[in-house]
Amino acid sequence: MSTTTFSSTCFLKGSEVKVSNLKSNNGNWKLHIGGSTALSTKRMQISNSKQEKEIRVALLGASGYTGAEIIRLLANHPYFGITVMTADRNAGKSMDSVFPHFITQKDLPVLVSTNDADFSDVDAVFCCLPHGTTQEIIKGLPKRLKIVDLSADFRLRNVSEYEEWYGQPHRAPDLQEEAVYGLTEILREEIKNAHLVANPGCYPTSIQLPLVPLIKANLIEHKNIIIDAKSGASGAGRGAKVGNLYTELTEGIMSYGVTRHRHAPEIEQGLSDAAHSKVTISFTPHLMPMSRGMQSTIYVEMASGVTTDNLYQQLKVSYQDEEFVRLLEKGAVPRTQDVRGSNYCYINVFPDRIPGRAIIISVIDNLVKGASGQALQNLNIMMGFPENTGLGYLPLFP
Repeated sequence: MSTTTFSSTCFLKGSEVKVSNLKSNNGNWKLHIGGSTALSTKRMQISNSKQEKEIRVALLGASGYTGAEIIRLLANHPYFGITVMTADRNAGKSMDSVFPHFITQKDLPVLVSTNDADFSDVDAVFCCLPHGTTQEIIKGLPKRLKIVDLSADFRLRNVSEYEEWYGQPHRAPDLQEEAVYGLTEILREEIKNAHLVANPGCYPTSIQLPLVPLIKANLIEHKNIIIDAKSGASGAGRGAKVGNLYTELTEGIMSYGVTRHRHAPEIEQGLSDAAHSKVTISFTPHLMPMSRGMQSTIYVEMASGVTTDNLYQQLKVSYQDEEFVRLLEKGAVPRTQDVRGSNYCYINVFPDRIPGRAIIISVIDNLVKGASGQALQNLNIMMGFPENTGLGYLPLFP
């Protein structure tokens, strides 16, 4: 006769239950709680099958980095479940054949082409398609759906400006008028009732979060804003490009989009809204030999009589109740390693050696707060759930 025994502590609906021991005698299990037998059964089964989620989500463009990050974040979301996934070039494949790290996610649907996607059993959509392809697809979706678009196709309110920077006419100008820009901490109230949210770009997120409160408070000048920003290689997407090859990226830094990066008008749009006047920035992004992470180092001229302590206090007041935007202790330098894999943005302010100027450093994970994490934050708000749902991931270090 064989007997197996183990002890444990369980937590059920917020209450702690002490399991003194769990015994098996030839397949007969007995559960002892507090020394007495509470349950006897011939077979105790522990199932890892997921119950049906309340909100059915379609993920368009699942085979890219932002799509994969949406899947990772939703794996532990209690309310959102993926029922449709598209990837035109990988239609018919399982997700783990495209991203092997999803081999444990057995409930994911098979990838289909966008044209074959069935939205009849869908409540909300994450659109992770490349810019230029999204407008007509979203225009053709059922009007009842809540949509978060991670491309750049609905970020610029001025459709003429979109054509200037993206090289093609806007194909859904009427829908553009409905789109709400999804910088969550700044535009939370507008996002609540939105049908379509244009999720911000990664650089604009890391730059606007520290600058918008300072501009609104008239603490910095609207001129001479200089931004030196650096991104991990995943910010360039998953497409096969010579510039993204290991030997092209490693052991070096590459500036790109100098004076013409497409995030510049998006940043200027947000800063101009805060200033109620036109703001033009000097913005240069760089690609770094790391997979993910983003740092924006911002040089600003303070308004007359303003000190870096004033900037620090304004940011502290603006974000003291925010979960995902954190102002560090004075003197602490934000590092990309400290936000990796999380939805956090870490910020700090430093006095420049040039009198009257300040240096602001902001770091995010470009794939999370700079893309999929903020998208989930926005959809949580749109669907009436706490905005941190599914986003309780601590930064991954080292």
